[in-house]
Amino acid sequence: MPIPAPTIVWFRNDLRLADNPALTEAVRSGAPVLPVYILEDPAGDPWPMGGASRWWLHGSLERLGEACARLGSPLLLRRGEAVRVLTGLIDETGADRVLWNRRYAPALAARDRAVEEALTERGVEAAHFNAGLLAEPWTVTTKTGGSYKVFTPFWRGVAPTLDLLQPSRAPKRLTGPAKPVASDRLGEWALRPAKPDWAGGLRDAWTPGEDAALERFADFLDGPVAAYPAERDRPAHDGTSALSPRLAFGEIGPRQIWHAARHAADARPELAGGVEVFLREIGWREFNHHLLHQAPHLPDQPFNTRFAGFPWRTDPDGMAAWRRGRTGYPIVDAGMRQLWQTGWMHNRVRMIAGSFLIKDLLLPWQEGERWFWDTLVDADLANNAGNWQWVAGCGADASPFFRIFNPVLQGEKFDPDGAYVRRFVPELERLPARWIHKPWEAPADILRKAGVRLGEDYPHPVVDHGEARDRALALYRERKGGKI
Repeated sequence: MPIPAPTIVWFRNDLRLADNPALTEAVRSGAPVLPVYILEDPAGDPWPMGGASRWWLHGSLERLGEACARLGSPLLLRRGEAVRVLTGLIDETGADRVLWNRRYAPALAARDRAVEEALTERGVEAAHFNAGLLAEPWTVTTKTGGSYKVFTPFWRGVAPTLDLLQPSRAPKRLTGPAKPVASDRLGEWALRPAKPDWAGGLRDAWTPGEDAALERFADFLDGPVAAYPAERDRPAHDGTSALSPRLAFGEIGPRQIWHAARHAADARPELAGGVEVFLREIGWREFNHHLLHQAPHLPDQPFNTRFAGFPWRTDPDGMAAWRRGRTGYPIVDAGMRQLWQTGWMHNRVRMIAGSFLIKDLLLPWQEGERWFWDTLVDADLANNAGNWQWVAGCGADASPFFRIFNPVLQGEKFDPDGAYVRRFVPELERLPARWIHKPWEAPADILRKAGVRLGEDYPHPVVDHGEARDRALALYRERKGGKI
């Protein structure tokens, strides 16, 4: 009996075995499975993977490779243009099918279409599936057939349909190809950063991989989700799911999250309120991906075209102070240092830091977006663009531009005892809570006792928030013809 031709499963941002439709279909067919990850040439991609994402990718591929090997078919690593690599593997192995899960970022989706066309021309079956979204963008429309531009009606329209989706289980075994196939070594790809201090901080904060993702989610549903509505805004507390990088790399899928959360709420009614708020945040992620599909320019241009040509400033020193966590506003600086040290920033602080860059410093939101893209382990093009535009006031269903976060009041409200600031801005750790979010107002003797020398150990504020707020609003009024 002839051995069936192998099926190539092309992994990308779906680095998991469970609820992976492409892998499930390959196993169902009974053919040998050839799992492969291709490190694609970034040329032509306007958003090549940033440094923190590359670090995470190394760890996630390491875990996925171990899992595939245990099941019987090692993960192949190849580098280069996807079409060339895949056709080369087809020639090497006789594979007659290539399966993958869809990507939605404009440049990547276009690249996938080109791959599909090239494979079809060779007579190779190419099939693709949805693994990354609860509902694909072209399946969700308003009553008039258009795309949603406001989140609440979007979520009301989508959420009731989602219980129909059932995640698939991980395969128990994989049948490998008859002959071994050569693979690159992961270490040769040099994905991990050359700066050991940064890599050390990421390593201390995170464990990539599907098993770690599932464990983290199970722990979150085991109780913390009940307090999520309040705790998610407290940056000093471990009150969020911390699933964003795991979703970005597909170590866990949104269908898995949806059904497990619903099951937890059904089994333990005291969790229901927290689950609803949490799933709404998953819905916001979904909304951003749908926005990117309808507006491919979202990462570069304002969704609201009234903001095109906004008179942003040029301020290299201000930008450097923001990146380094040296603005003189402790809650902003704590967030920027958390980002640099761990590759992640608490969501409440992301809003505060983003507002400060855009509205206090009057620097373009695209510059902040680029910095986050390079330094976040959860860098996701749709979320990054959608959330920055939300803060800037130029996105769909965005916070209005005239909503300007006061970094002192935000710190006092959400980090009232200063625990978050003390952790990431240790030069202020001995300041009393009364002064920790506004050290420039502290009496000289308080600063002296705390060992704080403003302008030396910790900077003076780079701008006066009140004056910066007035400046931003004045520019906005000019754009609006004198009306906000």
